[in-house]
Amino acid sequence: MPRLRSTFIVSVMLGAAFVLILAAASRATRLQVHPLVPGIWISVQVQLDDIDKLKQQGFAAIIDLRPDGEQDGQPRSAEVEQAAVANGMTFAFVPVPHGDIPDSQVDSLALSLDFAQKPVVLYCRSGRRAARTWALSEASRPGGLDANAIRRALDSARQSSPDLDLAIESRIAARNPVQ
Repeated sequence: MPRLRSTFIVSVMLGAAFVLILAAASRATRLQVHPLVPGIWISVQVQLDDIDKLKQQGFAAIIDLRPDGEQDGQPRSAEVEQAAVANGMTFAFVPVPHGDIPDSQVDSLALSLDFAQKPVVLYCRSGRRAARTWALSEASRPGGLDANAIRRALDSARQSSPDLDLAIESRIAARNPVQ
């Protein structure tokens, strides 16, 4: 009976160690950033302990597109800003709600990108709103990418959004010519 008990204890300990190793590996690879265009990247939700890693990867700025209080456990924008500044990075907060992306937030992102040091990482919960808001902003920017290039950028960042095609085309058609 003592041998069975010690075998059980060893099995439990090995199982617990395996779970801890998997959790650590999962956490280490959880933050994934994807390039949209040179200097602009998107990411899933950034946690406070990710900011130092982003700085080490060379990012100079962070733009948070996730509204505060959207989900329990996410850091508030002020906390992310404080950590970014402590790491010598700039920060902007452009909260975008689920669903339709308000024009005001598209314009705010464009302004934030104009002033952001590069490279910059945009984030929301999954990266989807960040990519979609960027696409509308880029389509509105005088001298911005054409519709095909915007779609390729979204696809390369694993954020295809064919439902935005009409909005992207419409914004490109309404661009002011570059002076």
